[in-house]
Formats: sequence, structure tokens, C-alpha cells
Amino acid sequence: MAEEKTESTVTIKKSTLTLVLVAIVFLVAGFGIGKFTTPTANVAAGGNNNLPSDPGDGTPTRFNVQVGDAPAIGSSDAKVTIIEFSDYECPFCSRFYEQTELLLKTEYIDTGKVRLAYKDYPLSSLHPTAQKAAEAARCAGEQGKYWEMHDLLFEKQSEWAQLGVTKLKDYAPTLGLDSQAFSSCIDSGKYASAVQKDFNEGSSLGVSGTPTFFVNGIQLVGAQPYAVFQQVIEQELSA
Repeated sequence: MAEEKTESTVTIKKSTLTLVLVAIVFLVAGFGIGKFTTPTANVAAGGNNNLPSDPGDGTPTRFNVQVGDAPAIGSSDAKVTIIEFSDYECPFCSRFYEQTELLLKTEYIDTGKVRLAYKDYPLSSLHPTAQKAAEAARCAGEQGKYWEMHDLLFEKQSEWAQLGVTKLKDYAPTLGLDSQAFSSCIDSGKYASAVQKDFNEGSSLGVSGTPTFFVNGIQLVGAQPYAVFQQVIEQELSA
């Protein structure tokens, strides 16, 4: 509060009233800040769990999203395609991998019903090593180990997120990679533009947090539980 320069004629009652009014202003302002900044941070961190959008007639909005050259697992003839925009350093993305993706793989991907494609959406302002992690997965892909690195990055997230790029390179022997070629690939930034291309595509689709999914074009945002994906997948399979 600014320094008070009251005259001797100002009464104690008036001073007390002023203090009360100022306190009310701060309380209201504080409420507003908490109300509007917390959800924004939650979206940026991938914690927003919105269900599919609906135009109002009971039919979910479908976005035109293509797999393109994204790494994918599952049959190319699968009736349902899930395209994931994700960040290897995002804790919500790791949660999806651990709690939902592995179940989807067993129940739908391995059985030929679902195809899953992965696109990079590194939130570098929050996760400083996410960009290089995405590049590392692609570098591993040069040696036929993209999905093995994908899985390892999520399983070891707390480890490499603390230690940075050097730790990423240490995983080469674990996956049987040519360590020198792998390290050179990461250092060169060979796949930086490819990662940026995915990011730009996601932004054009309105992606603002990770993970974000498009199930046959139907958007799901956040680390949704398996049951949510199951419901949408079953609806698509029966359509």
C-alpha cells in the first residue's frame, strides 16, 4: 500500500473504512487470479480432460487429421486410427502410456482393430529436453528401434528429464543401437524440422496441451482413462 499522508483531521473511522475497502479489493483480485490462471496452466501442462466436442446434434466434431509419415503401430487396415500429439517429458503423457496405451495395445492394436500413430508436440517452455527426446526417438528409428525408444523414454522419464541429452545418449546400448551414429544424429539436429512440422500441424488443429488425441478425427484431450477410449473406439467399430 502507498505511504499514507493523512492530515490530523482524518478520523480513525475513515482510516478503518479505507483499510476494509482495500482488503476487499485484494481479496477479489486474488480470487480472479486464481480462477483464471490455474486452468490455463493446467491446459499447458496437459491436465485438461475435455471430452469430444459436439456441434449440438449429438454428433461429435471430426477433425481432418492424417497419419502421413508419422510412426505408427497396428494394421494399416484397422477401422479405427488414433493419432496422438504428445510430449515425451510431459507427466500426463507418461501417465497415458502407463495406464492406457498398454491396454489399448493388448485389446485393440495387437488384434488389428486400432492403429496408433505418434506425432511430436514438445512443450519446450515447460519441458526443456522434450525436443531432443523427440529427435532421439526418430534417431533410434533410423536403426529400427523407434517404438522401443518411445517406450523407454516414457518409462525412464523422471531419469532423463533431470539429466538431459547426455542421458538420452546413454540409452543407445540398452536398445542395441550404434551409439556413435545415434549420438551424431541427436547432435546434428537432423530431425528438428520434422518435430517442428508435427508441432505446427498440431497447433493448426487447435492442440494446446498434451496429450491430445484424434480417434478417427474425434478429439480427446488429456490423459483420459482407458474406459473413455474404449467407449469411443467401440462406437467407431460398430458404426
